[in-house]
Amino acid sequence: MRTATIKRKTKETDIEVTVNLDGTGVSNIATGIGFFDHMLDLLARHSRIDLTVKAVGDLHIDHHHTTEDTGIALGQAVKQALGTMAGITRYAGVHMPMDETLSRVVIDISGRPVLVFKVDFPRDKIGEFDTELVREWFQAFAMNAGVTLHVETLYGDNSHHIAESCFKGLARALRAAVAIDPKAVDEIPSTKGSLGG
Repeated sequence: MRTATIKRKTKETDIEVTVNLDGTGVSNIATGIGFFDHMLDLLARHSRIDLTVKAVGDLHIDHHHTTEDTGIALGQAVKQALGTMAGITRYAGVHMPMDETLSRVVIDISGRPVLVFKVDFPRDKIGEFDTELVREWFQAFAMNAGVTLHVETLYGDNSHHIAESCFKGLARALRAAVAIDPKAVDEIPSTKGSLGG
């Protein structure tokens, strides 16, 4: 099974993340940030990746360090769980509706980390959560997972819906991209014979 656990402790956060890429979408999330927990829960559910996140951070300052560092740890866990990447589908993309919002998320598990993030939020906050942290999380995840990730909200009016469409879009794209291609189970999906550079 493609699983990994990452433990990451700094002066700002103490985080443990476990993933099972071949799971059923079971999640156990506790970051101390309600909206963020909701996003990670739906990420697990719609990607079918089992996900456990335990994060203790300096929330008395703000949500930035906890959000970013969780993205770092989750990205590292996904990368580790992918191993050699033999047999993966590699590429996937989805258009994700959320009521009046539509976002496009496209991923290449390339080993070359890039984030293109074209998302605007009408409001600065969703509850107590700063909407600018959505991009921070996607940046941290993409850089540490080693993926090329394009996220664009084509239209939308509600900040909660916009964030949710981005996370759900990533979930569905990730689900397809990490899936094993039955026609190429032992092959590295690259003409170079390797991924990552």
